[in-house]
Amino acid sequence: MPLDSVYRPNYATSTQSRRCFLRSSATLGSALALGGLPILLHGATRRLGSLPADPFNLGVASGDPTPDSVVLWTRLANEVIAEVGAANDAVEVGFEISHSPSFRNILRRGAIAAVPELGHSAHADVRGLAADTEYFYRWQVGNATSPVGRTKTAPAGSSDNQKFRFAFASCQQYEHGFYTAYQHMAKEQMDLIVHLGDYIYERSWGQNLVRHHEGPEIVSLADYRNRYITYKSDRDLQAAHASAPWIVTWDDHEVDNNYASEISEDDQTPEQLMLRRAAAYQAYYEFMPIRLPVGRQGPAMPIYRRLRFGRLMEMNILDTRQYRSDQACGDGRQPRCAEHRDSNRTLLGSAQKNWLYDSLASADSAWNVLAQQIMMASLRSVDNEGNELWPMDLWDGYPFERQELLDHLQTVATPNPVVLTGDIHSNWAADLKLDFDNEASPTIGAEFVCTSITSGGDGQDMTDYGQALLNKNPHVKFYNAQRGYVACTLTPAQWRSDYKVLPRVTEADAPISIRASYITEAGRPGVQEA
Repeated sequence: MPLDSVYRPNYATSTQSRRCFLRSSATLGSALALGGLPILLHGATRRLGSLPADPFNLGVASGDPTPDSVVLWTRLANEVIAEVGAANDAVEVGFEISHSPSFRNILRRGAIAAVPELGHSAHADVRGLAADTEYFYRWQVGNATSPVGRTKTAPAGSSDNQKFRFAFASCQQYEHGFYTAYQHMAKEQMDLIVHLGDYIYERSWGQNLVRHHEGPEIVSLADYRNRYITYKSDRDLQAAHASAPWIVTWDDHEVDNNYASEISEDDQTPEQLMLRRAAAYQAYYEFMPIRLPVGRQGPAMPIYRRLRFGRLMEMNILDTRQYRSDQACGDGRQPRCAEHRDSNRTLLGSAQKNWLYDSLASADSAWNVLAQQIMMASLRSVDNEGNELWPMDLWDGYPFERQELLDHLQTVATPNPVVLTGDIHSNWAADLKLDFDNEASPTIGAEFVCTSITSGGDGQDMTDYGQALLNKNPHVKFYNAQRGYVACTLTPAQWRSDYKVLPRVTEADAPISIRASYITEAGRPGVQEA
């Protein structure tokens, strides 16, 4: 969506100077290097006693499960810490882990420092756990105890696990509706929840708003922190985080709509966008149950990573924003131009692409997943004059790198590749073809695209836009524009995706139903209606 012309942030006054930026980036690097470990800034932590209010008002979360570890997360409320005079102190936060929500038998205890440099967020990378095991956890500070969270470790990498259930979701513009989808998701007690980006929105969109952000478009670290606080205050979102471990990656709205590497959507200079990225990336880490990134340096924070769930599934979590070339031909849906025909343009960047190709070449799981942001299957359209239009922000806008990836999947014979996608505010199921211009071309994989949690408002089952795209792209088998999420059930023989939708999100507590189910059979690439 393009920014309108009504508001443009004043970067001269709302961001730091370059000197302040370099100083804060160095501080961030030091803070992140210690943020999840029992190593303390300031030389000591402060143990708090009686607190005047609940410091855990943003709930709890866990994420990035491995066979022997999981990251536990919470964040202490700024106003509560300030009221006891600890706003500038590293605060000791304890955690407990049990096999039961009653905590009758406590298996593990630990403590970490919640430091002011990271907004008193707490990340505990708890290791030495048993594989494929359900755990319950809680946090403690002073006389306060957090809500109880449920998490689960991954199956051992060599285990022959026979079933795995997870949900994936994206795009949750707070102002567009209520997070009822998360209320239903939490009740499912999944093995895993995957979020594919647009966890927050940096500004308002549209006219029919049912809730409201604080302030205008966000650019500073304080701005981003406040926006996350608004989103994470939602009880349904908190319930979903507490119900299962999450894997998260970002898309564009965590920073700036449709940004590409150092290039903004509007009138920011590259230096201004990098200032903004540094703030946005730090806030993302502070508020997400994500394992400590490697090689983080202010505005550069690699979050692509690989997680394995027995022999049943391996998941490559990608970043299609931080390293991409600028969108071609002015972005949006456009006819091809010379820039679009440039084979050197990239979406993944060389380091991430090489890492991914190595992973796909050695993959041996039954299902090999690319969890990413933008639709990979071609989604071209035709204008009234008969000109073919390419969606330049999607993989269609980077056709040479997409072809290289599809060719690689075919060449190395990656077993059962499945692409998971968000971003587009609608549900899709599609075959991944070696050549999208040839219906007879080999199908080499499947793509499942989830709709938004709220973005775009209530939505509808079918639109003229969706029908036109189905007609133009025969490899696409399903479209729906209601809100909800996708629930996936995996066995060694079959992948099943249930598209769960709500009739409305502009009113709370709507019922949920399965709109359609699509399957992929092992050894038979592509999607079929169940």
